[in-house]
Amino acid sequence: MNREDVPAWILSLDKESIEFIRKFIINSGSLKNISKIYNVSYPTVRAKLDTLIKKIELNSKTEDVEFVNMIKNFVIDERMSLDTAKLIIDKYKNERNDE
Repeated sequence: MNREDVPAWILSLDKESIEFIRKFIINSGSLKNISKIYNVSYPTVRAKLDTLIKKIELNSKTEDVEFVNMIKNFVIDERMSLDTAKLIIDKYKNERNDE
């Protein structure tokens, strides 16, 4: 399989997320087992999985460009507010339309 054949949503994930997915699969999707492996509570693992799901869904949308996905990931990772992200994305899209 060539790098070009790998879906964009997989390429967008960091090593930690890929490792989480690997452990999740090996443990047959048991969040209880994953919480023991990471030595964290079940709700913490559930929150991690929910964040990962959002990232995968976000990066599965082919109509968004890489820059917009990066900004959306900042919101998911709580590194940027949703309002700020919307302003940046709107400005970006407006400038692209002006070209």
